[in-house]
Amino acid sequence: MKIYGISGLGADERVFNYLTLDQELVPIEWITPKKKESIVAYAKRLIKKYGIGEEPNFGILGVSFGGLIATEISKITNPKFTILISSIETRRELSVILKIVGRTKLISFVPKKLLNPPKAIAYYMFGTDQKELLASILDETDLNFTKWALRELLHWKNQTTVPNLIKIGGSKDKLLPPKGENTLVIKNGAHFMIVDKAEEISLLINDEIKKILRQNQ
Repeated sequence: MKIYGISGLGADERVFNYLTLDQELVPIEWITPKKKESIVAYAKRLIKKYGIGEEPNFGILGVSFGGLIATEISKITNPKFTILISSIETRRELSVILKIVGRTKLISFVPKKLLNPPKAIAYYMFGTDQKELLASILDETDLNFTKWALRELLHWKNQTTVPNLIKIGGSKDKLLPPKGENTLVIKNGAHFMIVDKAEEISLLINDEIKKILRQNQ
């Protein structure tokens, strides 16, 4: 069974290299968003490009901002399961601060160069020991994409939950703290835990997928 993997904001498939899953993981590459394109329209373009849903048995995995895209894709394509790592399922799970910032629409006026924070701040916020990898990802991130993604995150309207959800959050995630009783919490996991806690997360995902597949037989 294929699992389509959507990485975090501006990141690429390198974050998936640390996972060891029982299923085939197919990384999805970000495409350039159109001007003022909605997250739903963007998700539909990814579905078309990768033929997601053309096969009856597949899963979706999203990390951080990629989790929002994964949720929108899941609502359209009906996968066997959806996996969210260091992400949120609905707008209700956004922090109060992010909701306030979203209402002000300030993101539209923030210069792009300010969206690439000093490395020391990034290391602290992501809470990772893999500083070289994180620095490389941040340096290669398209800031136009970053601004679009932040706008869509802050203005995300989704209130719909998805079935067969595997939601994994880190207890020390400073960017998107784990919320909801359905979240499986990784102790001492930070926002970059898909790399730093890859072995633990892999075992958890494999176990949860087996449970879902057995229930749906």
